[in-house]
Amino acid sequence: MKIKLKKYTEQILEWPKEGYHIMAQYDHEKIIVYQSYRNEIGHFAAENQFFGGAFSLDRMTWIKPNFLWMMYRNGWGTKEGQEVVLAIHLKLEAFERYLKDAVYSSFNQVEGISQESWKEAVKNSNVRLQWDPDHDPYGDKLDRRAIQIGLRNEHIRTFSKDDILLIEDISPFVAEQYEFVKNKVLDQLVIPEEKPFYFSDEELNRKLKVSKRND
Repeated sequence: MKIKLKKYTEQILEWPKEGYHIMAQYDHEKIIVYQSYRNEIGHFAAENQFFGGAFSLDRMTWIKPNFLWMMYRNGWGTKEGQEVVLAIHLKLEAFERYLKDAVYSSFNQVEGISQESWKEAVKNSNVRLQWDPDHDPYGDKLDRRAIQIGLRNEHIRTFSKDDILLIEDISPFVAEQYEFVKNKVLDQLVIPEEKPFYFSDEELNRKLKVSKRND
């Protein structure tokens, strides 16, 4: 795997405990996001390095930069239809492009516009954004919020091939680490190394409600 790993127990000492944070592994070129699929879609993507075959370009697909939140959603790869866990090395400029175009998926997360204006924006946007409670390895809810991004239409078409640098099937790694979770030995749990991500565009950070670095 081309992912940097670090012990979970070491990382939680450094992570913010609350606020809106894009927790992710990234560098100047890319950010890693996660998805889970049934075998037919996941194996095709890992083998061909793009999304095709049974993958639908006509329905919204959601990406998550936070590994543990993905594990909460897919049950550490045990939920039906989510057995293949993919780590997608996504171009950083594509990630920023998605979020500049994003509209909040629920009105209660929106500030400064009417409900009618929000509905019109949702109808015209091809990117959805929502913040949900983050979770620990056991699936327990945290005060910190985690982000997920939904893509459709032209964004899903560029995401499926052009915006991706690498697709890794990390299902064996996930299964291996899940054993430590099931046995409640988190001092042995190793996960992707993550830290809060901030855009250089402060206006975008404000739009996303991203908590400040010193929070």
